[in-house]
This record gives sequence, C-alpha cells and structure tokens, in this order.
Amino acid sequence: MKYGNIREEELKNKIAHDYFWLYDCTKIIGNVDFCVSMWQATKDDTEPQSLLWAEAKAGSSDIYTSIVQLILTIGRARTFDKYLPPSFLGAFDAEKIAFIPYNDIHDIFYINDFNWKVTPSNHSTKEFQIIYDKVKKNIDEKTLLFYYENDDKDLKKFIKDNFKHGNFGQSKIRIDKNNFMVVYNKWLQTVKPSIDVNWDAAKKSGIIDGDFYLADLLSDENITLKDKLFVLLKHDHYELDRKTDETGLFSSKKAEFKDNQKAHNQFWNKYERPPLEEYWDYIVERRDLLVPQDIRERKGSFFTPQIWVELSQKYLTDVLGENWQDEYYVWDCAAGTGNLLAGLTNKYNIWASTLDEQDVEVMKDRIKNGANLIESHVFQFDFLNDDFSKLPEGLQEIINDPEKRKKLVIYINPPYAEAASAKTVTGTGKNKAKTATNNKIYLRYKNEIGNASNEIFAQFLIRIYKEIPDCILAHFSKLKILQADNFKVFRNIFQAKLCKLFVVPAYTFDNVKGKFPIGFHIWDTSIKENVNQIIADVYNENGVFVKQKKIIILNNIKYINDWYSKFYDKNPYYIGIMNTRGNDFQNQNYIRITSDNNFNHTNIITSNNLIVSSIYFSVRHCIEATWLNDRDQFLYPNDGWKTDTEFQNDCLAFTLFHTQNRITSKEGINHWIPFTEDEVNARDKFDSHFMTDFIQGKIKTNDENTIFDNSEKQNTILVFSNEAKAVFDAGRELWRYYHSQPDSNPNASYYDIREYFQGRDDKGKMKNKSDDKKYMELLSNLKFAIAILSKKIEQKVYEYGFLMK
Repeated sequence: MKYGNIREEELKNKIAHDYFWLYDCTKIIGNVDFCVSMWQATKDDTEPQSLLWAEAKAGSSDIYTSIVQLILTIGRARTFDKYLPPSFLGAFDAEKIAFIPYNDIHDIFYINDFNWKVTPSNHSTKEFQIIYDKVKKNIDEKTLLFYYENDDKDLKKFIKDNFKHGNFGQSKIRIDKNNFMVVYNKWLQTVKPSIDVNWDAAKKSGIIDGDFYLADLLSDENITLKDKLFVLLKHDHYELDRKTDETGLFSSKKAEFKDNQKAHNQFWNKYERPPLEEYWDYIVERRDLLVPQDIRERKGSFFTPQIWVELSQKYLTDVLGENWQDEYYVWDCAAGTGNLLAGLTNKYNIWASTLDEQDVEVMKDRIKNGANLIESHVFQFDFLNDDFSKLPEGLQEIINDPEKRKKLVIYINPPYAEAASAKTVTGTGKNKAKTATNNKIYLRYKNEIGNASNEIFAQFLIRIYKEIPDCILAHFSKLKILQADNFKVFRNIFQAKLCKLFVVPAYTFDNVKGKFPIGFHIWDTSIKENVNQIIADVYNENGVFVKQKKIIILNNIKYINDWYSKFYDKNPYYIGIMNTRGNDFQNQNYIRITSDNNFNHTNIITSNNLIVSSIYFSVRHCIEATWLNDRDQFLYPNDGWKTDTEFQNDCLAFTLFHTQNRITSKEGINHWIPFTEDEVNARDKFDSHFMTDFIQGKIKTNDENTIFDNSEKQNTILVFSNEAKAVFDAGRELWRYYHSQPDSNPNASYYDIREYFQGRDDKGKMKNKSDDKKYMELLSNLKFAIAILSKKIEQKVYEYGFLMK
C-alpha cells in the first residue's frame, strides 16, 4: 500500500496534498469525511462549487462498500438538500480511490419506498444491497477505480480533466434537471422575500412563487427567454397576467423588488443562467414540482411517471385497436402540464384542459418547442365547476353528438384529494375539509353517490359518466371505485364495462407516500353492467410484469369487524384492549392489543372472547401487508372455524408472541404471561396466572357469551399443534434468558422484554435490535417459529372465508 497503515486523518491530509492541491479540501459538509471544492470566491457570499464528497478509510478496504456507506449517510441526513451536490462521490483508503458521478446515482435519493433509517454500516439490509449493486456496476463499467502505485498518472489526468477549477472559484454553478429543485429551495429563502408580492393573496389567485423562479431561471441578462411563461423577468421587475383587454390594448401587471434587486443579483451571481437548452422543456414540464403541496392536492398537480404513461397508451391500443389514435378523439380534462399526452401522435384529435392558466401557458410553450399539440385545443377549464358551453367549439360538437361521443376517450390522471377521514393519495396523510366539497359537481351529485362524493377523482368520474355518456373513460386512480365499502352507492350508479386494468405501486408517483396500488382503468361506458370481478395485470416499480391478480368487487357483504362485534363483552374484568380499525390491510398497523383504552375502535378482551380475539388478531397479522394487497378486505367468515380447535389454539399462540401485542406491566397487571414461574426461573411470583390457567382449562366462561356449543369445551386443556409448540419453546428460552438478568421484572410482558433489551431511540421509539447477541439469537428463533405458524394460519384464513383469493 502506498500510504501504509497511517491513521485516517493523516491519510486525508496526504490525499489532499498529493492529488487535490489545486482545490479547497478544508470544507466540512455534514457527516462527509472528505470534501473537495473550488476555492472560496472573495466576491459577495458566493458558495464554492463542490467537486467531490468522499468516504475515507485507513488501511485497505472494500471501496464499493465505503461508497455505499457514504450514500446512505448522505441520504439519511438529506445533505443534498442543504448543500449543492458535488460532481462526484467517492471513497479512498491507503491503496486506492474510486469515483462515481453524482448524476449516475442521484435517483436513489428520490426512491419513495426507501428506508433511509437503516444504519450505513449494516451491510445486511436490502437497501445496502440495492445501492451496492448499482455502485459496483457503475465503477466497474466506467473504470473509475484507481490504485495509487499503478494508476498514478491516470488518476492525476482524471482529476485534471474532470475537476475543472476554472479561475479558482470564480466560475458559476451550472443548473440542470437534477439540481434545479435544490436551487429552487435556496431561492425560496433568499430571493422570494425580496419580491414585493403579497404571497397569500397571490396564492388565492393561483399565482405561485415557482413561476417567478422559472422566470429567473430561464433568463439571460435578467430577461426571460421563454415568452409563453406566465411570469416574465424584465430586467428589474417581473411582468405577469399579460392580456389584451376589451379595447384591444395590451395590459399586464408588474411585481418589483423591495431592495433594488440586491438579493436577486447576489443569488444569481452564484449560478450560470440559463441552463443548457436541452433541459428547458424538462424543467418547464416539471413545473408541478414547484406547486405548493396544498395547491397540488386541490388541483391535481401530480406528474404521471413516463413509464406509466407509455404503458397506459399500450393498453389503450390493446383495447381500442392499432389505429385508435386516428379513429378516436382524446380529451385530458385534468392535463396539468400535459405529460399524460406525451407519445400520442394525432394532435388534431387531442384536447387538453387544466384548471390553471399558468399550466395552459406551459403547454403552449411546450408546443412551441415541439410538443405534439395544437394551441387552439389547449385551454383553461374548471371541470368541477364550468359548464360545457365554455368548451372549444370542436370539442362541444363531439360531446353533443351521440355517435361521436362513442369515439371520445377521456384520458386522465385526476386529483386524488378527499374530504373524508382516511388518508389521501397526495401522501400527506391528511384530508382537507373543503378541498373536495367547494365545487358544483360535489353539490350536484353528493346525494346520488353518497360518501364517494368526498373524493375529487370520483367527482370527475361521475360527471363524465352522467354528462358525457357512452364515452371511453381511461383513468388512473386508487382502487376505491372497485373495493371501498363507501363506494357501494357509487358502484350502483356507475355501471360500465371495465375492459382492462393494470395496477402499479402508488409510491412511484410524485409525492405519493404509502404502499398501495394505483390502477389504470379502461371503461366502456356505453355498455351498462355491474363489475363483479376483474383480472388485473400487476407491474412492479420498474415496469416489469409480475403476475395477475383477481380483484373481486364486494357489494352487500359483511366484513370481519361485523363478525368480531358479535363477541363484544361487557365483563368489567378484562385482560386487555383490542384496537380495531377498518377491514383492510392498510389498517394493519392499528390492529394491536394494549393494556389501556386510549384509542377509538376498541373491544375489551376477556376470558369469554379471548379465543375469538386471538383469531381476529391472527387473521389480521399472519399475512404481510404489501402495496398490492393494501386495499384487500377482510370478510365475515363461514362457520368452519368454530369446530377447528387446532386453528383456534394456533391463533392464541400467535397472538401471545406477536410484536403487535403491546401489553405492558407498566400499565397494570400483566395477564398475558404464557409460562409458569418454574418454567422460566422467575425471580419472584407472578401477579397473575390467568394465561397459564386459561391454557390448562381452569378458567370458566359465561355460558351466554361463549362461542362454543357448551362451556365444557372451553374448560378443557388446550392442545397445541407442533408449529404452535415450537413457538412456545422458542418463547420460553427468551423468557428464561430475560429472567436471568439481575434486574428482571417478574411480571414483564413480551413487549417489556423487547423494550428491556432493545431500548428506545431519541424520539422515544423502541429500537429494532439490541447489542445483546444472545438475545438477538433467541428473538430470531422466536420470529422464525412465528413465521412458520403464520403460513399455517394463512391457509385457514382463505379456507374459512376471512379473505377471498
């Protein structure tokens, strides 16, 4: 090794001296080990351009692993949101150095379903492996790994060619499609406050700060280059709302600077404007990213990923035929900036409307730059308020002609905001009380479609169905229209043939959080029929076909909570609280057993309903919740479970050792200890022997409430299957190890034992693992046994009708 076994700090100094002497290596950025930047400019407060963020390791190391750790560190801290990203990421040790272009891996930071909380040094996580594979492939393919002793000249040439230092820090930072949002966030803090605009009032008029940023960004010498943008920068002021009035005279509004443009000039002195022209269309098209979250929710400014745009158009071809674009008309009535229409070829048959005039201007600007649309077919229209008489004449002719209407495809990705009490697809987890109810379509149809009227996408669909009858409706949306209980009334009204459906993960859409499916539906509204079931094609986040899934539409059916409510017990002597909520997988995390009744949707657990409660709990948890089954409904079962005592006892064993059983001795007597004192070598006597007495058949139940034909069945010793016994055996070893601790609590629950070994983080949450290797081994054994038991219970879940395949 060239540098031998020197310490890491000394190694960093030598690397800086030997290879990066032309640059500033003193800057400290977040938790990054080693940073290379342009030298700080003396003018104003210009931020020097970062060239390299690197991980350093003494001695010899796995260089790929080091870069992965760096990426996880950066992603966890969101360092790229606080500092402009560098040209390269890298890692080095005493014998070698490797680089990876930042732009080749930056997309990792924007993966929706990525757990950035994993420890960077933990190499066993799936997150680590995902990045490792990408990093190794990139470095190997581009030959970006250099050994100091053998590749010294090549390394120095690489640095000279790629680490352009210009005039020692006076060069400006370039803006491209990868960092324009980072620059925007800095612009918000620096430039926006200096613009003389009442932003709250402007927001109510549909004017957003992002339009001012675009005017700045796409300008040269403080003159906006794209004259179709809603806001233009004109040297020392902004111009907006340009129009020709009724007298034929041109008029516009002006916004000036409060500080004679000082903050504006200082900010843009750091950056090179405009970006390369090849990025202009992308940046304008992604105006949706600059729209504030609340406006995005109301107006549906959510960008449909190109991968799903292309797939949806393939499905339209499958349903409507090879020549459908020449034979059908297309109207996207929630077009935003028009990206859903990209790829369509017959511009004379396409119409695009959107709520925002600014988005209309963006689409017209895109037309000017090659978008396959016609300006006269692009227009502002409020679909939930405006009358169809406001539509362009050509589109009105189609809508008013019954035969032409059959050749009209309404092709949309409508807004998903709602005014109910459940989560929204917008990803905020919050509902907007008036977001979905301040419009004419809501008032027109709310009594007809019931609770579905709270959903904006349902308002779009019902107006299309009612007022543009017999058209083809092709839309992206959640699967509520097919599966949700509160859409029963809607389904009775909306009768059409569902020709085709594919589903994809919701987290692949911009700013959509959560694991649930979004479907692309193609309906023929001229064919009136009730949909009972549909075979949906399933694609993963990469657009790869995975399998087909049968979706059964359930109307006039009872659910699992209807069944469980039959066993509610008023006995004041309860042993725990079952927290219940919803009937689908999306509510799985709410299904838990606690000591105190601090939640809504609960049922007390007593000796009379313990078995039923265990069945309910096990059914809800034995199958992992995924994005695909998120909306699947748990149902009222058949009677088969009543005589299956092995199934009942398996469920009790599962419930006793599941992590969602959060009984704790800190909140009262723990009645859930599944062992005797002797079995686990307890330090003292337990306060309760309820569970072992129940298992031994010593607890009597109330005949009026028992689920069995007679009370004698409840009072016999419970016999467990081999799979359940394996769970008890693994649990017993864990309990014994806990009770061998000098400060063990005799009455500790499974939750208490986990908390004891795993502890809590700074936010008060229980950590995922412990430093105690023996405990982790025992816990792993228990989880393995639970997993085997889960698979056995899962078979019965379908057999007894709790779920439908």
